Amino acid sequence: MAQNPTALKVSALIKESVESLGVKLWDVKFVKEGASWYLRVFIDKEEGVDINDCTDVSRLIDPILDEADPINVSYYLEVCSPGLERELSEQWHFEKYMGADVKVKLIRPRDGKREFSGKLKAYNGGVTVECDGADMEFAKQELVYVKLDDANF
Repeated sequence: MAQNPTALKVSALIKESVESLGVKLWDVKFVKEGASWYLRVFIDKEEGVDINDCTDVSRLIDPILDEADPINVSYYLEVCSPGLERELSEQWHFEKYMGADVKVKLIRPRDGKREFSGKLKAYNGGVTVECDGADMEFAKQELVYVKLDDANF
C-alpha cells in the first residue's frame, strides 16, 4: 500500500492541474510490468469518468511531465478510472467509503487466509473490517491492498 517516491512526486506535480478540469486525482502508480514502465494516473468524479475526461487529463499533464521530467526512464502514460473495485490508499478514500463492503488482501496469511471481506469500520493507517460479525484489525504493513467490493455498485 505504500506509494513509491516517483508516484508521490508526479502526484504533487499534476494534482492542481488535473483537478482544474473538474475531476479528482484518485491515485498515481508507477509500476514496471515486464520490460516496460507505466505511469498510471487514476481520476474520478461523482458522475463517473468517461474517455473524454481521460483524454483531456492526458493532454493536460503530458507537457507538464515533459517539462518537469520527474522520471528518468522511458514509460507509458495511462490515464484511467479507478474502476468499481477501486483500491483505497489515501485517508480521504477510507473516509469516503466508511461502512462500505471491502476486500482486504494480506502479505502473509492470518489464520491460514490472505483475503478477507467485510464492512470497513475504521481507518487509522491500518484498517478495521467487520468480517462475519467480528471486527478484525489489519496493520498497514500487513496489507497488499484494500479494495471496494464491486457489490457496492
